Parts: sequence; structure tokens; C-alpha cells
Amino acid sequence: MVKIVLIDDDPISTFVTEKLISKNIKVPHKIFKFQSATKALQDIYQIDPNYLFLDLNMPEMTGWDFLEEFRPKEISPEIYILSSSVDERDIVKATNYAVVKKYLSKP
Repeated sequence: MVKIVLIDDDPISTFVTEKLISKNIKVPHKIFKFQSATKALQDIYQIDPNYLFLDLNMPEMTGWDFLEEFRPKEISPEIYILSSSVDERDIVKATNYAVVKKYLSKP
């Protein structure tokens, strides 16, 4: 089973992303949703996801903070930044993280 983690404080964005994933993935999957990057960081090692979609602009702990704290050991999910920011600096900054597969704009 494919395990997918969504970390985004916007429930509407999470809903849309979840629907897009469910529509396009044809294998059995489970989606874990977190509105807090702090909470996700606590649970992610037990989930052992295949894919992780990460928003950048969140209160308490940003997506950037999450990337600084996240230490993949046995797990190594494909991480996609999913952000409404179209700031070129954010896109370039994302390329500095080896764990980030791609920067995606929110639908």
C-alpha cells in the first residue's frame, strides 16, 4: 500500500489535493493529513510514507522548518513542496534540499 502524507494548514487545499491524488493514483493507498508540521514530524517515522506533500507557509512550524528538522533514516519519502508561493526565491531554495523532489504550485 502506498502511504502519502499531506502537511498543510489549509483544509480546503488539503481537500483538493487529496481528491487530485485519489483521482490519479490507481493503486491502493492511504493518505495521512496533518494541519501541523510539528505533529507530522512526531508521527512521520511511524507512518513511513512513500510520498510527502509539504506546504511552506504554516504557523508554528513552516515547511522550511520541517525540512530542517526532518532526518530521514530508514525512511526516504519523495518530498514535494506544495505551495501557493510563486516567489522565485522559494523555488530556488527548494532545490537546495536534496530530499525535495519537486516544487509544485497549489491548484
